[in-house]
Amino acid sequence: MNGSRRFDGQVAFITGAARGQGRAEAVRLASEGANIIAVDVCAEFETTSYPGATRADLDETVRLVEEAGGKIVASVADTRDVDGLAAALKAGTDAFGRLDAVIANAGICVGRMSWEITAAEWQEMIDVNLTGTFNTAKAAIPYLIEQGEGGAMVFTSSESGLKGTPFTAHYTATKFGIVGLAKTMANELGEYKIRVNTVHPAGVRTGMDMSADMNPLMDKYAHTLSPIFMNSLPYEILEAEDVAGVVAWLCCDEAKYMTGAQVPVDFGNSNR
Repeated sequence: MNGSRRFDGQVAFITGAARGQGRAEAVRLASEGANIIAVDVCAEFETTSYPGATRADLDETVRLVEEAGGKIVASVADTRDVDGLAAALKAGTDAFGRLDAVIANAGICVGRMSWEITAAEWQEMIDVNLTGTFNTAKAAIPYLIEQGEGGAMVFTSSESGLKGTPFTAHYTATKFGIVGLAKTMANELGEYKIRVNTVHPAGVRTGMDMSADMNPLMDKYAHTLSPIFMNSLPYEILEAEDVAGVVAWLCCDEAKYMTGAQVPVDFGNSNR
């Protein structure tokens, strides 16, 4: 457990919280004093090659948050459904009485050459990654404005939101879109002391295992496109907790003068 208590008395709303980065963020903030409003769809997606999160995964997040000392209201909700998402958020704010941080983390990925992406793959990617982030912000912003105490929103982008990573055109489009959304919202919400930033991880070890899609493409284009994924630091993959630490910092008062920023956690990949 982290020894700091930067979030005592605060409440964080986190999507995609059943596993991976969302779970790690929930546990990290809870270990520092926050109560958690957790959401996950807990279902299979139509176009992904890896299994979706389950209700059992979300229940495990609940257990880990409580073990870390936090309280949690966890709901099964789809970020593509703005009404369902708003209802899940209301259940949490009714229980905890406030809202301080919003972490829009839910997302999917499929590996494909751009001209081979199907209409269904394109649409599901846009709906989950980009529209889901917008819906999360749309549900939360009125609470933060009415509360009148500022707040922090962090949207999960990617190294693919900073450069044109091959084999992920539809994913990359959503992650650049998330940056644009965050930068505009940062301008619009600044007068309310609501900060909006994006975090840009490299590959993270989570249930979103892209090896079946990506490995054949990485091998086929090993001498042309694959070097774009080379890092400056001598590491290959992040743990979800590595990203959670950066997100926690972006949500706390230590980063209270940062908004509209893109924060890479990518081994220096975007610097190459």
